[in-house]
Amino acid sequence: MIHTALGDLGHLFVITSFVLALISVFNFYKAETQKDLVKKANWLNNGKASYLVHGIAVLGIVITLFVIISGHYFEYFYAWNHSSKALPLEYVISSFWEGQEGSFLLWLFWNVVLGVILLFTNKKWTPSVMLIFSAVQVFLSSMILGVVIGDIKTGSSPFILLRDAMDAPVFNINPDYIPEDGTGLNPLLQNYWMVIHPPVLFLGYASTLIPFAYAIAGLWKKEVKTWIRPALPWALFSAAVLGIGILMGGYWAYETLNFGGYWNWDPVENASLVPWLVLIAAVHTMIAYKKNETALKASIILVISVFLLVLYATFLVRSGVLGETSVHSFTDLGLSGQLLIYFLTFTVIAFALAISRWKLIPSTEKEVEVYSREFWIFMGATVLCLMAFQIIIPTSIPVYNAIIEAFGGISNMAPPADQVNFYTKWQTWFAVFIAILSGTGQFFWWQKMEKGKLKQALLLPIVITLALTALIITVGGVYNVTYIILVLAGVYTITANFFILLSVVRGNYKLSGGAIAHIGVGMMLLGILFSSGYSKVVSLNNSGLVISNNPDLEENFNQENMLLFINDPQNMGEYTLTYKGRYHETYDGGYVKAVYLKDTKQENFKTLKRKLEKDGKTYESGDTINVYGVNHYYRIDYLSDDGEQFSLFPRAQINPSMGGLISSPDMKRKLSKDLYTHVSSVPDPTQSIEWSEPKEMEVTFGEKFFLNDYVTVLDKVERVDSVNGKPIGKNDLAVQATILVYGTGETYLLKPYYIIRDNMAGRIPDENREIGLKVGIESIQPEQNTFNLSVRTSQKDYVVMKAMEKPMINLLWIGTLVLMLGFIMAIFRRYSEFTKMKLKGME
Repeated sequence: MIHTALGDLGHLFVITSFVLALISVFNFYKAETQKDLVKKANWLNNGKASYLVHGIAVLGIVITLFVIISGHYFEYFYAWNHSSKALPLEYVISSFWEGQEGSFLLWLFWNVVLGVILLFTNKKWTPSVMLIFSAVQVFLSSMILGVVIGDIKTGSSPFILLRDAMDAPVFNINPDYIPEDGTGLNPLLQNYWMVIHPPVLFLGYASTLIPFAYAIAGLWKKEVKTWIRPALPWALFSAAVLGIGILMGGYWAYETLNFGGYWNWDPVENASLVPWLVLIAAVHTMIAYKKNETALKASIILVISVFLLVLYATFLVRSGVLGETSVHSFTDLGLSGQLLIYFLTFTVIAFALAISRWKLIPSTEKEVEVYSREFWIFMGATVLCLMAFQIIIPTSIPVYNAIIEAFGGISNMAPPADQVNFYTKWQTWFAVFIAILSGTGQFFWWQKMEKGKLKQALLLPIVITLALTALIITVGGVYNVTYIILVLAGVYTITANFFILLSVVRGNYKLSGGAIAHIGVGMMLLGILFSSGYSKVVSLNNSGLVISNNPDLEENFNQENMLLFINDPQNMGEYTLTYKGRYHETYDGGYVKAVYLKDTKQENFKTLKRKLEKDGKTYESGDTINVYGVNHYYRIDYLSDDGEQFSLFPRAQINPSMGGLISSPDMKRKLSKDLYTHVSSVPDPTQSIEWSEPKEMEVTFGEKFFLNDYVTVLDKVERVDSVNGKPIGKNDLAVQATILVYGTGETYLLKPYYIIRDNMAGRIPDENREIGLKVGIESIQPEQNTFNLSVRTSQKDYVVMKAMEKPMINLLWIGTLVLMLGFIMAIFRRYSEFTKMKLKGME
């Protein structure tokens, strides 16, 4: 049965949210422009009511779509295209925002939450700010409207039926056809970060609307100064959340992708970074204005630019224009024109208001005084904007090409071939300037500086910086001139801000957020330098063997990878490595060896072939265990020269539709470095094995013999009443042998059957792909108490793996935490200041 009522309800909620967003725009506009206080209050109440009902409708959309996905209603295209029955709950949740419609809905939802907070926190600005919010909600609601009028399509509905989305012959035969299962979540996205990262990132995107709305409201109301104070805490909040979202994405890449890094300068990565850089610049200019009423024009321009850059990033990622330059971009759903209208509408409104009010915005000459705090803040903001500019221009090359081609021209511009080196060589020097400015500028921030006083204040930090830098480059072996300058800049900003922190904490620790954040920046800079610049491959192939002649592999594949056969120890520098086999991760944590498990019809459910002890529990043969079936983990045991032992479980997925092997690393985290390990090549567990021709051998109980170089013993042969769960007939006979194969540190079990049915012999061999053995009972000689075994062999299990050392990577992660701590402290400080001003009746 097709559950059309659910889709109809969801679509009704979408239309309701769109219409009520429009009504809210009208209500808040009337509330802002109405002079009569009674009527103004009535319009405001109407606006609040319509926006709250709009929020309820958005919540209805969310609930309806989640019911469709979690209920596996595959008659709906969105559920079929993004989920499947095999997905555990956390990935079912992730599939909600995997698609374009779901991610727009997530954005819409966060705007509702933020808008409701604003409705009840600042009455003075409510009508004008909520007017902007409601207008944005109109556009976002339209992105999931899915209404077609003539040749014009407005949005893409998440509630469209599969039969309406696909022109498949099966629907001509049976219009009510419902697939048994969905296509599932993209295997690359089956990671716990997919549950966390998108909601945080979209909250960051959504929160950029708040300072933008205050800025536009201030320009509209001709209150070009007073908007700064209520907007500043939200700007800090937005910078913190968006920064956390970006850093989460970086850590996700580091933990999941096998390129050995956390940032690859992918166009979609750049699209999120650019608004954040400009937002940081805006935060600093806003603080400068609040402190000394300078940089107001810069603050207005930057705050407006942040939100417009978020809209532009949305266009880049979701219009399909980056389809050939980024693996992260969405395919075009035909919404590129609508996205462009969205972007251009707010661009025109913002700049029209800014231009019309420009003469009302006061300016000051203090920005040009070299020994003023404002000069250093302005310089820092300028460098941040230059960083953003240098990133966004090359990233937008596909857009330039599309524009030129739209007007009949031909453009041969291409994005950088080596994007990592291209961006890094520019951004390195910008980072140096930021570090120096953030260190020196803090001294100007906290006290008025003159030339002589500046020398005195900076003398000790500079001396300590030089001493620490000399120590670091000596111990760390830093000889590259560029790297030495980076070390100097990073150490300087940490040292200078540490001195500021000491002086500030003595007075009021609540004022130390800026110094702490800047210390975090310096730590991140050093962590990035060492983990990227001095990362080294340690899995060097010293065997002299060529692992693969495949020309499509990396140039240094045979030099930088090691071949490990099952239970065959190999040396790698200070470690001895032993590959222990392929595993599956269970729902309740931990790993179970794949050869102990038998497949079922459902990929995430396996049955045990043998008794198993796990986490203090005993599982019997035949018990069902829930596993993440799409993921295969390859256990590699490490033994260091000093006796340290640990196991790593790098992950791999065999996915022909995505190019074959999709691998993810596992890491041993140490204080000074990470040992980063991933598999480069593995046998495909889904493919059949080529076995050798059978060889017969006669054995008896307890006799030791060799199979494929393993010591083997026939342990017992016993009569059984069923074969593979199926009972045998009364006149039939079935026996099962238990054969013990002794591997290094592990004993394998092979249990072949010998069946006599209707006076005819049948044989069901047992196999273990890991040790390359397939054994059957060929015949039984009861008078001699011997058994003839049929033995086939194949290649033992193996992995080709690569290991890297990432020095000082923890300095980067600790730096991010310190940076976020600084942001949080600054948010609480600015918000407490704002609430105090409200209590005094100044806002």
